[in-house]
Amino acid sequence: MNHYETVFILNPVLSEDQVKETVKKYEDFLTDKGAKMIAKEDWGLKKLAYPIQNKKSGFYHLFEYQVAGEAIEPLELEFRRDERFMRYLTVKLDKHAVAWAERRREKMKQKA
Repeated sequence: MNHYETVFILNPVLSEDQVKETVKKYEDFLTDKGAKMIAKEDWGLKKLAYPIQNKKSGFYHLFEYQVAGEAIEPLELEFRRDERFMRYLTVKLDKHAVAWAERRREKMKQKA
C-alpha cells in the first residue's frame, strides 16, 4: 500500500450540495478500491492563479490516503471523464512527505 495525496479543483458554478456529493462520490470510489482515507480537507472557494475554462475560481479539496498503485489510474480516468473537475494532481508521498503532512495536520488542529 502506497501513500498518496490528491488535490483537485471543482467547477465554481456547482452548489454546496453538488460539491459535497462529488467529494463523497470519489471518496467512496477510493474506499471501494481498498483505500484507507487518512485525511480530507476542504480548502473552499479560492481564486485561481490563471483562468481555467474561463473560470477565475474553483473549489479546492485534498484527499490523503493509502491504496495499492493500481487504483490510481482508474481514479484519474474518472476525474478526466467528469466535467465537474477542472484540474487534479495525484502525488505518491515518500516518508519525508508523509511526516510533513502529519505536521501540517497537527498545526491545522491547533489553529482550530
